[in-house]
Amino acid sequence: MDPQEPFIRRPEATALLVIDMQNDFLLPGGPVPAAGGLELVPVIAGLARRARQAGAPVIFTQEAHRPGRQDFGIERFFEPIHCVEGGSGIEIADGLTPEPSDLIIRAKRRYDAFLGTELDLVLRLHEIENLVVAGVCTDVCVSATVQHARNLDYRCLVLRDATAGTSVARHEAALLCLEVAFARIETADSACKLAGWPEAA
Repeated sequence: MDPQEPFIRRPEATALLVIDMQNDFLLPGGPVPAAGGLELVPVIAGLARRARQAGAPVIFTQEAHRPGRQDFGIERFFEPIHCVEGGSGIEIADGLTPEPSDLIIRAKRRYDAFLGTELDLVLRLHEIENLVVAGVCTDVCVSATVQHARNLDYRCLVLRDATAGTSVARHEAALLCLEVAFARIETADSACKLAGWPEAA
């Protein structure tokens, strides 16, 4: 393997993608809490500030299911009911409220944030090549989304210190799997440096 170009060819073509930082995945007692997910809120908030300062798009995904549960499909065999429209569990966590300039991919019905959403269209309209990926869960929605992104030729930087899994062990396992062929595993600081975003305050 001898690539003739850097992995991030155009740093200015980078967006921050924040996956499913919602109450049902973060709050204690929630139906599907990520291990250590709540502690990511200030980390991702700081990352979002750095991206906005650089003029980079900040994109939040928001998993959502209809109140009648018609769209859960076989997901109900793997997880309890969560992120139901009209409930507080669907809301993006306090401390991460999107700014007016941010983009929200709503009605994400499946783990993969590209499936049945406008995410790919939004990225292409902004001429994005690179994704700095944060959020939950590393072994479920983050992994599914990053694998799809890789197959669409987006260059993904998955942040070890800004993602969390359904357990610490599965978080680490997911990162090991993703770094083989789907993404570069970085930290918030190293990814910001690659993207040309400001240093942390």
